[in-house]
Amino acid sequence: MKAIVIHRFGPPEVLSYEEVPDPVPRAGEIRIRIHAATVNRVLDVRMRAGVEGHRGVVLPVIPGVDCAGVVDAIGPGVTRWRAGDRVAAAGVMPLDVCAEDGAGYDGPVGMMGIRRPGGFAELVCVPASAGIAIPQALAFHQAAVIMRHAPTAWNLMCNLAQLQPHETVLVMGAGGNLGTVGIQIAKNVVGATVIATAGSDDRVQLGLDLGADVGVNYNTQDLHAAVMDVTKGRGVDVLYDNIANPKVLPRAFKAIGRNGRMVTAGAHGGPEVAIDFHHLYDRRITIIGMPGHRAEDCPTCFAAAAQGKIKAQIEHILPLSRAADAHRMVESGEAQGKIVLDPTLA
Repeated sequence: MKAIVIHRFGPPEVLSYEEVPDPVPRAGEIRIRIHAATVNRVLDVRMRAGVEGHRGVVLPVIPGVDCAGVVDAIGPGVTRWRAGDRVAAAGVMPLDVCAEDGAGYDGPVGMMGIRRPGGFAELVCVPASAGIAIPQALAFHQAAVIMRHAPTAWNLMCNLAQLQPHETVLVMGAGGNLGTVGIQIAKNVVGATVIATAGSDDRVQLGLDLGADVGVNYNTQDLHAAVMDVTKGRGVDVLYDNIANPKVLPRAFKAIGRNGRMVTAGAHGGPEVAIDFHHLYDRRITIIGMPGHRAEDCPTCFAAAAQGKIKAQIEHILPLSRAADAHRMVESGEAQGKIVLDPTLA
C-alpha cells in the first residue's frame, strides 16, 4: 500500500510518500480502507516538526490521528464488523491485542498516528472497539472531520458546561475547527444564544453564517464591553475556549457572569494566561479543562451531522501524495476550514 512515513522530524519535506507492506489485522482488529484523514495542527503538523515529540512518538511512524473509510478485512474474534461496513476511528486506543469490545484490557494505550500506525495511508488496522459506524447519509470527508472535532466539542459544551437552551455562550476562535463545531452544537442542538468572536471579520462572519446570534471582532472591538452590552450587563453563562490567547482570554473571562462555567480542551495560543481571581471567586465561576470525549458522544455527533445539525468546514481535499502541501497550508494559517487527505484520489 501507499503511505506517508516520517523517518525524522523536520519540515514538510520529511513526509515520505512510499510503498509499505499492507497491514494484517490481529485478533480483535479490523482493517480500514481509508477514504479520508484530516490534517491537524498540533497532533500532525507540530509532531512532524518535532515540537510534539514528548507524546511518545517512535520513528518511523505513519502519521494521521483519525480516518474514515470502509472495513475491508477483519481479524480473528471480530463479529461486530463486516467487510464493506462504513467506519471511522480516531484518538487513543489499545496498542496490544484486545477483545473485540475492549473488555478487560489493561495494557498500554496510545494515539493512532503517534504510538501506532495512523490514517495517512491507504490501509490501517485498528482495534474493533475503536471503530464507530458512519451513517449512510454522512460522506467520508465530513465523517473524518466530525470524528476529530465534534465529540470533543460536544463533551465540553454538553457534558461539562451543561449548556442550557435559555443560556448564553461565548465561543472563542469562531473560525477554527472546534469553534465552528461548538457554534453549531450550541445553536442547532442545544438552542442557546451564541456570541461568536474571532480576530478577523471573515472569521466572525463564518460564525454568524453557522448560526451565531452575535459576532464580535476582538481586534476592532472591546470584547468585554461588547459581550456585556449583548447580555445587558449579566455576562455569559458559558465561555468556550480552546486557544488560550493571552491578550484576548482575560477580557473574555471578565465577561463570564455569576455561576458561569469556562470549558477548554486546548491552549496552542498560550498556554499561560492571566485571569482575574477576584472575578473568579466573586462570580462563583467554575473552570473545567478536559481533552477527549465520552464513548457515547461519537455516535451522537454522527447522528447530529447526518441530520444536518453539524456540518464540518472543509477547506481542501487533497490526494495522500500531497500530504506535504497539506502541512504547509496548515502552517501558513490561511486555511479557514479543515484540510482532508483522500488516499483514493490520484
